[in-house]
Amino acid sequence: MEKIRVLVVDDSKVSRIMMASVLSRTTFQICDYAKNSMEAVEKYRSLNPDVVTMDMNLPDGDGIECSRKILEINPNAKIVMISAMKDASLMMRGRNVGINSFLQKPINANELIDTLQMVCQSTENSIDVLRESYVKPFIKVLQKNLFSLAGLHSKVDLELDKDDFLDVNGIAVIIGLTGVPMGRAILHMDTQTMNRYSKIMLGMGEEEDLSEEEASDSVEESANIIVGRSVSMINDICKDKEMRITPPGTICGHRIRIVNPKLTSFNITASTRLGDFKMNIGFAEGE
Repeated sequence: MEKIRVLVVDDSKVSRIMMASVLSRTTFQICDYAKNSMEAVEKYRSLNPDVVTMDMNLPDGDGIECSRKILEINPNAKIVMISAMKDASLMMRGRNVGINSFLQKPINANELIDTLQMVCQSTENSIDVLRESYVKPFIKVLQKNLFSLAGLHSKVDLELDKDDFLDVNGIAVIIGLTGVPMGRAILHMDTQTMNRYSKIMLGMGEEEDLSEEEASDSVEESANIIVGRSVSMINDICKDKEMRITPPGTICGHRIRIVNPKLTSFNITASTRLGDFKMNIGFAEGE
């Protein structure tokens, strides 16, 4: 696989070493380092890297001004700002210049890699972008929260949904996604899985009686947590696309058919000892 070339702009030797350590195990390759703004502009012009990581505080200026100069060379340059501070004013200034995303020191390795991948995928096939940048965070959060909420380990399958309808037998919690991109997330499962899961959520024994309301409320609350945390993860990585969620709507029954109107949708299935937890994540065409 061809390496993605990264120009690292940072005057700190420690930061450069840490960056090299993280990226050495990935598809990213550091093509060079720049210790100040002037050097960064010169090396960007000569090397034409795929992406730039930009420290905010440089000896001869700030990272936003340096980014502006790089974007004058190439308006499509991809730049990730890295700063000890992460406030609304700084991010607004950066967005106005054209910086793609923002990270705060100390850098988390996974967050850095996820951010670089998202920024570099922005010109690739739209389905691949949706899968890698938006759907996979839902998978991570779904697995993590099935374990934290109910102690469930899961094996996940992901596929593109090519059907015009989503058929549900049991319960479905529908949550709208607003902002960019717009869409919806649906957590659904069969009745038996819902009841088993809800009893664990509520700390009930297997022989205790569980009402339909208690079961549906438990699944609805779980869906709200999973979708909310997934959207927060996406917003943390891609600062220029703020997503929000709508209040959940829950439906229960059998042979329920939900239409997929002009959505690019993905089916996630998390298989556990209690049964399958399924999510359908759909985004409006044109993202």
